[in-house]
Amino acid sequence: MKKTILLLSAVILSVAVFTGVGILIATDIPDEIPIKSDAFTTYKKGPVPFTHKKHNVDYKITCAECHHVYKEGKNIYKEGDPVQKCSACHDPLESKGKVKKLMLAYHKNCMGCHKALEKAAKKTGPTKKCNDCHEKKK
Repeated sequence: MKKTILLLSAVILSVAVFTGVGILIATDIPDEIPIKSDAFTTYKKGPVPFTHKKHNVDYKITCAECHHVYKEGKNIYKEGDPVQKCSACHDPLESKGKVKKLMLAYHKNCMGCHKALEKAAKKTGPTKKCNDCHEKKK
């Protein structure tokens, strides 16, 4: 009986450890992510170096404020869900119904958040000049 309980405890502990490690590995995201897409063949401006860690950890912005999966008009994305490329839903060339084209989706998400913070008289990132966010084109 004791051996069965000990074996069962070891199995449960092993599953918990592997699950925890899997979650940590899956959420291991670089501190900075370049916002760019292979969906565009040419760029007018360079990519935007997005400080993911600063936004998520320092500014306490939740995953669902940027990442989304809509079902019946509601964002059902939750932390730990797989992250799709934005171009999986947002066409680079044209908006389709309520789904904005890729560039507009990026701008609405980033600039919309910054402008809302600015309006609320909170310190925010750039909102007016393209080169405040975009790197110089190489």
